[in-house]
Amino acid sequence: MITSTDTTSGNHNHPLRSWAATTVHHALPVPAEGVARRFGRANVVALLRAASGEDEMKAMTRTVYGSAEVLTFGDVRTPVPADDDVLIRVHAAGVGPEVWHLMTGLPYLVRIMGFGLRKPKNPILGTDVAGVVESVGRNVTQLRPGDDVFGTCDGSLAEYACARADKLAPKPVGLTYEQAAALPTSGCTALQGLRDVGRIEAGQSVLIIGASGGVGTFAIQLAKAFGAEVTGVCRANAIELVRSLGVDHVIDYTREDFTAGPRGYDLILDTAGRRPLRQLRRVLAPRGTLVIVGGEGGGKWTGGFERQILRATLLSVVVPQRLRPLTSTARRDDLVTLSELADAGSLTPVIGKTCALSEAATALSDADEGHGRGKMVVIL
Repeated sequence: MITSTDTTSGNHNHPLRSWAATTVHHALPVPAEGVARRFGRANVVALLRAASGEDEMKAMTRTVYGSAEVLTFGDVRTPVPADDDVLIRVHAAGVGPEVWHLMTGLPYLVRIMGFGLRKPKNPILGTDVAGVVESVGRNVTQLRPGDDVFGTCDGSLAEYACARADKLAPKPVGLTYEQAAALPTSGCTALQGLRDVGRIEAGQSVLIIGASGGVGTFAIQLAKAFGAEVTGVCRANAIELVRSLGVDHVIDYTREDFTAGPRGYDLILDTAGRRPLRQLRRVLAPRGTLVIVGGEGGGKWTGGFERQILRATLLSVVVPQRLRPLTSTARRDDLVTLSELADAGSLTPVIGKTCALSEAATALSDADEGHGRGKMVVIL
């Protein structure tokens, strides 16, 4: 029988600690496999992790909504995956405006969507993740310990994170963990915005607003892969970056009002989310499609979602142009598509900044500026 003295002894050479520590990182020994089948391998690994003194991890947490000042870097308990989940040892985590919204709880609509009304349900921030599978729940069959993966999870700004197996895919072989962590949310948003909502076709003229950002840099490359003629809108200091991604035309919006001309784009992907619909409709073809990504700007209650969901949807009923909001989600099939494109050389993540986990608060303080270059990544 294992007593509490056995499991909490300060002697790091204790045989149980050595056995448990070895078991955590390798296959379970034969006697423990029967226990694992009965109670779930993830639960057994969690007990072994506690026995070996590895049940705590470093994480960036908060208990209230607010700016980056509410964040604390410290020790928390390592999560245990449920039956359909995977425990990931995090190597890198992507950071973007979506994380900033969950940190601040703004607009308030975000809280109503299930993230916690008065305080955040999950104290650990972060969604995009790339790392190595540490353990799996009893119902997970497509992944196993040691696999390199990327995707989305709950709380990637930590040394370990749990994720649903259907929100993960094998990491692209040709990408680093840092590059892979920049891909899930922004890549899926760009792909679903162009292909699913925008119905992009070869030969169409496509305008991408916010071309140098996390979504925009992927959208440029994907639109070109679909065979479109692409125009990117960005600031002057990002023109060379946008050109390097293969656009056919670049517009510096600080010097030229791209909504003033009669260009007639077949598809506009607006990742900036702040311009009035009437201005964007002026440069949209009579039966063109406007896809609005995100909900930036606006008031504290609905933010830019009022423009994205309410106004655009209602206006679409009475005009021939298609004005569509986009609410994206990371799906395994789409992650696999992005991975294949990356390994084929058609998609390269753009990383604007990197930082250590202990410095993630600094990255999040910049995440809502809206003038970023590519994606910010936290490296563990």
